[in-house]
Amino acid sequence: MTTKKKLFFSGLLLVLIAGGAGYYFKFVKDSGIISVQSGKVIRQDLTQVVSANGEIKPKKSVNISSNMMGRIVSMPVKEGDRVKEGDLLIRLESIQTEADVKSAEAMLDAAQTETEGMAAQLRAAEAGVISAKADIRRSEADVARAKQAFDRNDQLRKEGLIPTEQFEKVKSDYDLSQIALNAANARLAQSEAQVAQVQNQREQTTIRIAQQRAALVRAKDSLSKTTITSPLAGIITYLPVNEGEIAIVGVQNQPGTNLMTIADLSVITAEVKVDETDIVNVRIGQEAKIKVDALGDKILMGHVSEVGNSALNKSGQQSGNGANTQEAKDFKVVIILDEPAKELRPGLSCTAQIITANSKQVLSVPIQALTIREFDNPDKTSKKKLEKEGVFTVKNGIALFHPVKTGITGTTDIEILDGIGLDEEIVTGPYQVLRTIQDNAKVKVEQEQEKKP
Repeated sequence: MTTKKKLFFSGLLLVLIAGGAGYYFKFVKDSGIISVQSGKVIRQDLTQVVSANGEIKPKKSVNISSNMMGRIVSMPVKEGDRVKEGDLLIRLESIQTEADVKSAEAMLDAAQTETEGMAAQLRAAEAGVISAKADIRRSEADVARAKQAFDRNDQLRKEGLIPTEQFEKVKSDYDLSQIALNAANARLAQSEAQVAQVQNQREQTTIRIAQQRAALVRAKDSLSKTTITSPLAGIITYLPVNEGEIAIVGVQNQPGTNLMTIADLSVITAEVKVDETDIVNVRIGQEAKIKVDALGDKILMGHVSEVGNSALNKSGQQSGNGANTQEAKDFKVVIILDEPAKELRPGLSCTAQIITANSKQVLSVPIQALTIREFDNPDKTSKKKLEKEGVFTVKNGIALFHPVKTGITGTTDIEILDGIGLDEEIVTGPYQVLRTIQDNAKVKVEQEQEKKP
């Protein structure tokens, strides 16, 4: 064999030996070993947030409508104007209502004048009663004297001491005195009847005066409603009507004309919808970061002022008992902005990050490292598996499952309260491996994730 052939076969042998060694280390020695990614348990600050979308709204706003129908004859404001409480907003046509006020005032004056006349009539009737009573007393005295004269002359006539003509004259005087007494009693009854009649008329007139006063109040109220003033200080954010249009009053099943909307922009809120899975973590007073789409990357700070108790469906309406219980629900949360920007307008879209928890320098692992495994139930009578949440640690090439107790959840990491210690190496991926890996499996770390600062 030539030297050249010897060198060729020697090289071929070395290649075969190297290939065999590579095959052994690659496929034989590593058989059954799972490639994983790993990281370390570290300490860091964690912030748990709830994200929600919504829109900017004023804390207080009022829709202005009219309490009476009429044509708009004056409107000295425009959309975007600032108004104070009591400022004139709209004046409606008031010809009819002003006429009604004048008519009611005239009828009230007439009734009051009639009452004054009734008072004079009553005084005259009462004076007539007094006069009639005096006449009765005088007539009664005359009757008494005439009776005495009649009795005395009657006795003298019987004794034959006076002539019959004289007795007849005394008897006539006695009869006339009785007639005068009866007439006086009749006049008293008539005067008392006049007093009662005048008093009754006065009472009726008093009732009519009360009615006329009520009519005047009603007419003045209708007149006042032709002038619409601002019920609060704020900005006119919506003004859909113009001078000359007709303001329509709302009825039971039909709303009236919305003349304008006034918003108090001194206190501005972000009204957002929080998913039902997150609402349990939201509390009044929690800090929130608001990002308004129209303001770019500018962050506004605020705090939660209201947490809704009634669920809303996806259309934003309250869910009733007949609502579809399978539909995901949202809850309204109101956030007051601490320092609202001047550029804010009602209706702008926004996103809120509500800070629901903060923890300083706690043990944490990446969220994706957390997995669930089933174990036999200690209760021998139950065939249901027991699920435990935990992570896999890596020691000497072996993956070991450790049940853990978790705390708050940050953006990418989760707090570990119990189960593993600081700086332990854990399996962080790949996701498919974490789903299938078993306890005590042989693993090989391909890439260790960098430790977070």
